[in-house]
Amino acid sequence: MSAPPAAVGRRMPNPRLTGLGTGLFGVLVMVTLGWLERLLLGASPTAQTAYGVLFLPVCVLCGLWVRRADLVAAPVVVPIAFAVGVLPLAKDGDGPGARLMALATALATQVGWLYGGTLLAALTVLVRRVVLVARRRRATARR
Repeated sequence: MSAPPAAVGRRMPNPRLTGLGTGLFGVLVMVTLGWLERLLLGASPTAQTAYGVLFLPVCVLCGLWVRRADLVAAPVVVPIAFAVGVLPLAKDGDGPGARLMALATALATQVGWLYGGTLLAALTVLVRRVVLVARRRRATARR
């Protein structure tokens, strides 16, 4: 015998992260994905594309899991998480200058994913904010 759909919905996790927690979550997930893709695919354009595709769900999760008071943090931390996580995918170079240039190149070639994910996080937060304001107005109108 299965549980009714309403009971299943109550058991789903609903984490609420602070702005800092959202940033740490995003950075840890993106660095982990960057290293996994580096190990599996190497520093190739395919790995960078897969990294960009996997960045999108992380952006949505950051937008959904950030607490109400820190909604503005999600669109701010996801580009930072992307930049830190792409470090393993940047081609190795001889010295810090070459490494920095490889990072700049990786960010420049993946800018579409970066902007798209940031926009997705911003839209997620915006929808959450509109829903919160509408709920508040309905609660105020009932009184």
